[in-house]
Amino acid sequence: MQKLKQHSKPVNKMENSVEVHNLSYKIMDSTILEDVSIHIKKGAFVGVIGPNGSGKSTLLRHIYRAIMPPKKCVYINGREVETMSYRSVAQQVTVMRQENSTDFDFSVLDMVLMGRAPYRKLYERDTDEDKRIARNALAFMGMEDLAHRSFFTLSGGEKQRVLIARSLAQEADILILDEPTNHLDVHYQWLLMDIVKQLDKTIMAVFHDLNIACSYCDELYVLNHGKVVAQGKPCDVCTQRLLEEVFRVRTELFVLEDGKLHIVFKGSIQKD
Repeated sequence: MQKLKQHSKPVNKMENSVEVHNLSYKIMDSTILEDVSIHIKKGAFVGVIGPNGSGKSTLLRHIYRAIMPPKKCVYINGREVETMSYRSVAQQVTVMRQENSTDFDFSVLDMVLMGRAPYRKLYERDTDEDKRIARNALAFMGMEDLAHRSFFTLSGGEKQRVLIARSLAQEADILILDEPTNHLDVHYQWLLMDIVKQLDKTIMAVFHDLNIACSYCDELYVLNHGKVVAQGKPCDVCTQRLLEEVFRVRTELFVLEDGKLHIVFKGSIQKD
């Protein structure tokens, strides 16, 4: 992979790239999120973990405005997200979702060029500068030789690398990942996270794999039944007691030579 060249941007002096203050969200009579608050410092890699249905993806959708949050609740680089246009949000926040299928047979380059959409007017064609940025992003990912391949023909790991290139081409400072390692084999799971860790961005990611979360994240937030039940460094958060109470699993915990926490799962705990 080569060094990625991007446009220089004014330095934002706000300490936190993302702030969520007391976010609550209901669908009918079902509470999905209750009084959730998070703060992500600029340049940090923050993970969100929790059981299925705990509200993780719903929290992300409020941050990138797929769900409009209440006023004065979600802030991007110090600005209330409800005051920002979708284009303005997309220029500051890029998202890699789990659902990456498309009904159209785009080339790899075309997929990456979609990251330039926030900088173009409706129906405006890709400029030479857009193409230069997209090719530069592909080169950074080591994918430049596949620029004219059909996206459909790529492996799962290759598709994820193209989607990271698309996020890089978007030139946003904040990267949101919604279960980025789902459906990837073990090699590509760890390769993908190695690449993401290198990026000079603020990163917020939802994980199912707790060992990957502990290996790469500076800080973890644990959601359960729509509430934040723990927050802090992985070694402080992922205790045997929390893993039993929240994830219903028996574990043995080890701190590796590099200081990272490793979890050995020993069985499930049946509900009473």
